[in-house]
Amino acid sequence: MATLSEAYTETPLHLQHIIPIDFDSVKEVPESHSWPRSGDESPRRILSLDGDHFSLPAIDLDSPDAIKMVGHACKVMGIFQVTNHGIPSSLLREVESQAWQFFSLPAIAKVRAVRSPGGATGYGVARMTPFFNKFMWHEGFTMMGSPLEHAREVWPHGYGKFCEAMEDYQDKMKALSERLLAMILKYLGISEHDIDWPRLRSNPCSALQLNSYPQCPDPGQVMGLAPHTDTFFLTILHQKDSAHGLQFHREGRGWVPVFPMDGALVVNVGDMLHIMSNAMFPSVVHRVITNEKRHRLSMGYFYGPPMDFRVGPIHRLMQTSGQEVAARFRSITVKDYVQMKAKNLDKALSMIRIR
Repeated sequence: MATLSEAYTETPLHLQHIIPIDFDSVKEVPESHSWPRSGDESPRRILSLDGDHFSLPAIDLDSPDAIKMVGHACKVMGIFQVTNHGIPSSLLREVESQAWQFFSLPAIAKVRAVRSPGGATGYGVARMTPFFNKFMWHEGFTMMGSPLEHAREVWPHGYGKFCEAMEDYQDKMKALSERLLAMILKYLGISEHDIDWPRLRSNPCSALQLNSYPQCPDPGQVMGLAPHTDTFFLTILHQKDSAHGLQFHREGRGWVPVFPMDGALVVNVGDMLHIMSNAMFPSVVHRVITNEKRHRLSMGYFYGPPMDFRVGPIHRLMQTSGQEVAARFRSITVKDYVQMKAKNLDKALSMIRIR
C-alpha cells in the first residue's frame, strides 16, 4: 500500500525550498522573507488586537452533549477547542521540551535531519513554500511514525527520549482523532458501514509536524505560515498558552487570532472532511504570524484516511427529506488528492468540484 511519503516523490523540491535560513544569524528581515502588506492584512494591525478576544467554542469531550457540540462547531466554524481530550499534560510538556531541544540547536546541527527533495519527513520549511514569491519565517520537523532515522543523525547516541516522546504523542493523537471522527460521524447520522470504518482505521494517513517560529526583528514584514487549508480530515494543534500566532479567516470579520486556552487543543476541519460532508463543514483557511519578543512553538497532528481510500461526499448525506441532494465534489483517492494539492495548492479543491 502506498504511503504518504511515497505520494510526494512525484513533486520533489529544490533544496532552496527545503532548508531554512539560519534565523540566529540575521539581525534584520532579508528581502527574501519580506512580504508586501497593505491595509487590513498588516500583521501590525492584527498584533494590536490582543484585547479583542474572539472565543472559539471550547468543548468538554466528556460532556453528554459533546457529539452535538463537536458537530455544530464543525458545521458553523470548522474550528474549535477541546478539553478532557485524554492527552496527559505531562506528555504535552515533554513533547514541548523535546521540540525546544531540537529547534534550539545551531543550524548546522538541525540540517543533519533535513528532508530529502522527494521526501515528506525530516527538517525543513513548509512544503507549500514554492507557491509563494517570498519565504516564510518558519522551520519545521515532520514525522510519520518513528523519527528515528532523522533523530539519529542529530543525536547519534541521545535520540531515545526524543523518539519515545514523539511516538507516544502520535499514538495518543491517533486515538483522539479516531474519537473525534467517530463523534462527527454520529452527528451526521453516518454508520460505520457507510464509510468502511474498519479499513479507514486500519492504516490511516497521519503526520506530526513540529513548528518553530523564531523571534523576528520586524513581524510586520514577515509571514510565519501563508494562508492555506489542511489536506486531511482533521488537524489537532497544541500551542503553548503563553504565545499566540495562529489566525483563521472568518467571513465578515477577516483574520481572527486563536488565543491558546490552558490545557485545550485546537481542532480544525481539513479538505477531506469538507469533501466527505459535501461542503457542510468548511475547510478552514488559516495562517500564522510571528512575534518580536517570543520564539513560538506549536505541534500539529494531521489525520486522514489510507492512501488508497476514495474520498467523496457520503451517499447518505445526499438524501434529505426523501430527495437527492447533488454531490458537490467528485470522488478521488487520497493519494491522487495529495499529489494534486502538492502541485496546485489552493486550487486543488476547485479541480474536483462538480460544476
